[in-house]
Amino acid sequence: MKHDPWENVNIARSQSRPTANDYIETIFDDFLEFHGDRCYGDDPSTIGGIATLNGVPVTVIGQQKGRSLEENLKRNFAMPYPEGYRKSLRLMKQAEKFNRPIICFVDTPGAYCGIGAEERGQGHAIATNLMEMSDLQVPVISIVIGEGGSGGALALSVGDQIWMMEYAVYSILSPEGFASILWKDSSRAKEAAGIMKLTSYDLVELKIADKIVPEPEGGLDMEKNHRETMGYLKELLVQELQHLSKLPLKTLLKNRYNKYRSMGL
Repeated sequence: MKHDPWENVNIARSQSRPTANDYIETIFDDFLEFHGDRCYGDDPSTIGGIATLNGVPVTVIGQQKGRSLEENLKRNFAMPYPEGYRKSLRLMKQAEKFNRPIICFVDTPGAYCGIGAEERGQGHAIATNLMEMSDLQVPVISIVIGEGGSGGALALSVGDQIWMMEYAVYSILSPEGFASILWKDSSRAKEAAGIMKLTSYDLVELKIADKIVPEPEGGLDMEKNHRETMGYLKELLVQELQHLSKLPLKTLLKNRYNKYRSMGL
């Protein structure tokens, strides 16, 4: 059943909602985090490393929000710098080298657009991720767990499968940004959300997302109800990776190519 888009946006942004690290800690075993882009530095808004899923080695990458103001400042409110995207690509290429499937957890309002980020090549970093992910020779699953905003989300979303948590949102930019551009009035964000087609049901209907992962009514809450849903998500990941891993490489890449060509990309 479709949800009210603006209510959906607020649930997706809730501070009680599980973060990427919560998913990683609950679903995977033996997680070892890696740091740095081997170019400039480490970006705390992007976490990633190697783990096991039912004993199978995988690479996991996520955009990490905080729950307190202090943690959000440390994580830059999950708005990655160029080094965050370069770190994620470094981990993806490492996964390709060692034949590990890749699982990405997408949760960002968008890439950071400050002067420093632009000086260090934000646009180039995002574009490089898009290009390289399209040709990675291992299975890639991207899951939108909260906000999926703009190119900041897209840079981790060129996967064989794009899944959305039921109350997640995925859009070209925030409703506030959309309203500011279209009507020069960010206070019309609720109205903008209503026409942006950003809910999980909208994205599956538009054939941009492949699967909706059901959540309890009102969305996931780390203090109340996350374990059953994450257990179900783990089962889905195991099943899908078994399927994707059995595909011949040529078929895997052809299917990925056709998926994005069918979107007009």
